[in-house]
Amino acid sequence: MSIITIQCRLIASQESLRNLWELMTQKNTPLVNELLEQLGKHPDFQTWLEKGILPESTIKNLCNSLKKEPHFADQPGRFYTSAISLVDDIYKSWLALQKQRQRTIEGKERWLQILKSDNELEQDSNSSLEAIRVQAAKILKKVSAQLAKPQQQDRKTKKVKKAKKQDNEKASPNKFNKLMEAYKRAKNPLSRCAIAYLLKNNCQLSDREEDLEKFAQRRRKKEIEIERLKEQLKSRIPKGRDLTGEKWLETLAIATTSVPKDEHEAKNWQAILLRKSSSMPFPISYETSEDIYWHKNEKDRIFVHFKGLGEEHIFEVWCDKRQLHWFQRFLQDRQTKKDSKNQHSSSLFTLRSGRLVWQKNDQKGEPWQVNHLYFHCSVETRLWTMEGTQQVAQEKAAIAEEKIANANQKSELTLEQQRDVKRQQSLLARINQPFPRPSKPLYQGQSSILVGISLGLEKPATVAVVDASTKKVLAYRSIKQLLGKNNHKNNHLLNRRRYQQQRLAHQRHKAQKNFADNSFGESELGEYIDRLLAKEIIAIAKTYQAGSIVLPKLADMREILHSEVAAKAEQKIPGFKEGQAKYAKDYRVNIHRWSYGRVIDNIKSQAAKAGITVEVGLQPLQGSPQEKARDLAIAAYQSRQLL
Repeated sequence: MSIITIQCRLIASQESLRNLWELMTQKNTPLVNELLEQLGKHPDFQTWLEKGILPESTIKNLCNSLKKEPHFADQPGRFYTSAISLVDDIYKSWLALQKQRQRTIEGKERWLQILKSDNELEQDSNSSLEAIRVQAAKILKKVSAQLAKPQQQDRKTKKVKKAKKQDNEKASPNKFNKLMEAYKRAKNPLSRCAIAYLLKNNCQLSDREEDLEKFAQRRRKKEIEIERLKEQLKSRIPKGRDLTGEKWLETLAIATTSVPKDEHEAKNWQAILLRKSSSMPFPISYETSEDIYWHKNEKDRIFVHFKGLGEEHIFEVWCDKRQLHWFQRFLQDRQTKKDSKNQHSSSLFTLRSGRLVWQKNDQKGEPWQVNHLYFHCSVETRLWTMEGTQQVAQEKAAIAEEKIANANQKSELTLEQQRDVKRQQSLLARINQPFPRPSKPLYQGQSSILVGISLGLEKPATVAVVDASTKKVLAYRSIKQLLGKNNHKNNHLLNRRRYQQQRLAHQRHKAQKNFADNSFGESELGEYIDRLLAKEIIAIAKTYQAGSIVLPKLADMREILHSEVAAKAEQKIPGFKEGQAKYAKDYRVNIHRWSYGRVIDNIKSQAAKAGITVEVGLQPLQGSPQEKARDLAIAAYQSRQLL
């Protein structure tokens, strides 16, 4: 999906703003808080935690029972739907994260069981190291032969032979996986130890004597990863927002007058007191554009009002000129459907969904007067043009036809299923009615050409344009080249950004030592540089007609870096915990300085506008930035072939 998010500020009368603020703070946010708390206390919660999913309708049924209570009643229907959707998303994310952590722990513990020193392997196999190496050579030859059979290719030039040789010197994921499968099946102690020896040595034979100190550090690094993940697995269930600060004051009173029963209770008090809860209410989601009404006044100013809030509460749209055309399109789509007497399908509205969000403003006064109200709009970029709209219409029609066909195969349908069939039939009847939109050819790239992007500490972004079918690199781009090799202004901005981060870190450190406020705001320089990088990456992709951009998955990067720092600290300062902590803290000063998530979001947003597909892969841990970007692109292409 080519979805991007734009935003505008909403201006309204004091009465309209006050009404919305009170609904969100006094009714909707407390409802969300109560739903989160009751789900955590549900008798089946432990079962949900083990399965990693919530049963359907659980939150909806709970909300239906709560909205009968006076302090949750009298909310628009959309507000209840928004609360259910928000709580469902929060718990789904939390449960998925817990399940992922558990799987990661199990995988690391299995690897820790395999990871043994040469002396331990000799004892377990009751054989000499030389015998283990001989058996390992036989197994490696057999596995390599199995992998070579389906991938035999003609080697016509010396260049291809050299490239193949270099590839074979590295441990391929397929070889590692094959050895892992063989280890599970092996029953002979000698074979198991030989496979463990290969896995430990990056799927290669080694004739060097093992460095016991490095091996101990390697094991300790993995143990640290497991310990940290287990600590994270004990994380608290999702909490709501304490808008009034009552929970914090209550905990403070208990902590100052009572003694904790155990360490768990003490940590719970500490977590509540240290947690900085948002003073803004939870947002309200409008998941369908049918509930959002746009119109224009005599001065050509765009206004919007929302279903459930009443037509008397009208909000004026304030936006940047660069985004004005989107809101004019929202108005045009709504007017087109109205003029045609609902002969057009709202499923082809450019606006897909929206969220009402309050943004904090540190001024004195009534909260609805001081804080700003924003409307975040999710738009489908393909629906901007006639060609893109036709493409989306075909996709939606195919889905509707499939749903109707599946329903017709059933002997009996529930009331909800009957309604869904009618909705799909209505969609098919209206979806081919064209909207008046400009014509623009869709972007067509070559599927075999990919743009791989590696992210790092010293070099935040490196690009490799690869023809994955031949594994030929068409171009490399460093961060200086992306910002303009001869553009001293942009490169100066990069150096200025790094200096700014170091200065803010120093100021924050001094403020923390003096127990002063350390929440220093940052300029938008970093975001500006991210946009420049994203713009240039999209331009490179278009130049080489790339079919997709491959971005790295950084979900485990922080965990890996933390474990490496901790293991290095133990090696540098053995047996001295305080020294290790100080060393790790000083070492981490230069880590996570770049907003990788923001860079990726900017690239995704620009790619969506250009119609370029974005893929996600696992960035290699070894090699230069250029090699990582190249291998990331090739791995993404190869994974496609396996699907």
